Amino acid sequence: MNQQNVAAPINTDSHTNPLLHHLLSLTMASSPTIFFSVIVLFLFSISSSSFAKTSSSSFRPKALILPVTKDRSTLQYTTVINQRTPLVPASLVFDLGGRELWVDCDKGYVSTTYRSPRCNSAVCSRAGSISCGTCFSPPGPGCSNNTCGSFPDNSVTGWSTSGEFAMDVVSIQSTNGSNPGPFAKIPNLIFSCGSTSLLKGLAKGAVGMAGMGRHNIGLPSQFAAAFSFNRKFAVCLTSGKGVAFFGNGPYVFLPGIQISGLQTTPLLINPFTQNEKSPEYFIGVTAIKIVDKTVPISPKLLKIDGSTGIGGTKISSVNPYTVMESSIYNSFTSEFVRQAAARNMTRVASVKPFGACFSTKNVGVTRVGYAVPEIQLVLHSKDVVWRIFGANSMVSVRDDVICLGFVDGGVNAKTSVVIGGFQLEDNLVEFDLASNRFGFSSTLLGRRTNCANFNFTSTA
Repeated sequence: MNQQNVAAPINTDSHTNPLLHHLLSLTMASSPTIFFSVIVLFLFSISSSSFAKTSSSSFRPKALILPVTKDRSTLQYTTVINQRTPLVPASLVFDLGGRELWVDCDKGYVSTTYRSPRCNSAVCSRAGSISCGTCFSPPGPGCSNNTCGSFPDNSVTGWSTSGEFAMDVVSIQSTNGSNPGPFAKIPNLIFSCGSTSLLKGLAKGAVGMAGMGRHNIGLPSQFAAAFSFNRKFAVCLTSGKGVAFFGNGPYVFLPGIQISGLQTTPLLINPFTQNEKSPEYFIGVTAIKIVDKTVPISPKLLKIDGSTGIGGTKISSVNPYTVMESSIYNSFTSEFVRQAAARNMTRVASVKPFGACFSTKNVGVTRVGYAVPEIQLVLHSKDVVWRIFGANSMVSVRDDVICLGFVDGGVNAKTSVVIGGFQLEDNLVEFDLASNRFGFSSTLLGRRTNCANFNFTSTA
């Protein structure tokens, strides 16, 4: 991943270099000593300029950022990464559990720096490729011979196709934690070339998915390897424009509020997926409470079955709302409805995809959203609790109707609880891959800021 900087040849042709031509005209009648001195000064000035350009290209940031914007039509979160030569802004669906970056190479992928790794190369090994491809169409991006195969996955639709691994330039903006800084280039970021058909179901304009999962070629790991910073990233989603940080903090939001003191819990590994460990992020929810009342749930469902990969709790940015296995959902909803009735909340007809909806009459509004029963996700210790208030539990479907923003995932749900995007909004969540820890702030609304308050005004 190390880029070698090679200085460009110096132009010493007096006809095409105006500075040299001017210096020569001033010294033609002078002594040889003066002439030689002028030439030395010229060469020094040129080499100094060349070195400055070389040094700027080796800029090594301590942290990077990406904007993450919610698409109102699909409820997906998207980001933009500048890729290729010349650079092109690629709109991508932000996928927390995605294995890698994949883009559509069938339609209009043009780059002078596109490279295909050879079969059995170190790049193919790092990417975890188990196939070697031959392409029978005209050669080009996504169609190379003797290169390692990939299987890019659309995690929104669950559809996957065959493709190939590739490398190309990407440019990512740096940050000091408070503002964006200069852009930094990675010359050979590994990604997967997919087909146009794989874009079905993605937000309008998206050309692929930005995989943030726990894998050697997940974007957090590649960014960290490129610039030798910590394998850690943090995400702050919102209903508008949020932010993702990569590397070291701080995490600062307007008006100058630094988010620290996160509660942490271990990141768990789901050992069961195709040929390798799951790149998705699982945490150990041990109980769910509503206003300190424990929801009756089979403990078996909250654990990952090591032989099948079924069960447990994962965090997802492609699910718009939290999804629960049917028996969990029914118990959870029943308890919430019971507690809501005790607050004189009036239940009304359901609005799909939600099961429990209420009139806003008699429901107050606080700094952290509607004044409804508090939901608590108890993690590895009874003292480590992710608290969910009205802003993250209630979805406004009409002016006078709000619904509990959790949905039924069916009796055969592979993962028992999938914490979705709406429940993550205005919460800062941190994934420390080196120490296998997950950190969370609970709602930032209680800290008088939110995830839309990162100052994207550049200081570069």
